[in-house]
Amino acid sequence: MAQYLFEEETYKIIGILFEVHKNLGKGFSEIVYKDALEYEFKINNIPFEREKEYVVNYKTTVLNHKFYADFVVFDSIILEIKSCESFSSSHISQCLNYLKVSNSKLALLVNFNKTSLEHKRIVMSKN
Repeated sequence: MAQYLFEEETYKIIGILFEVHKNLGKGFSEIVYKDALEYEFKINNIPFEREKEYVVNYKTTVLNHKFYADFVVFDSIILEIKSCESFSSSHISQCLNYLKVSNSKLALLVNFNKTSLEHKRIVMSKN
């Protein structure tokens, strides 16, 4: 059986995501879920940064616009939180852009606005 990238870390994160969804359910704004996730990461001793800032390099300059990933967990996994009807291609593009500017390989896109938690693994290709 093939092993997933950051399999153990992903398993821990997804367990916490389900715990938050089980306790809060659907319908809250993203900020509420982020606050609950921050609490869970802290009590579970999972290293994270919230609203991590990334700059965009273009040729020989740094562009004025910055990206802010909702969370970077285990210093390597981008976690993007949504509370929406369903994922769109722009949500996936957003995660791919975060992976590009952070040089990370894995993002988890999560939607709390469903009866059952929706999540998607986005892996940066080796190109």
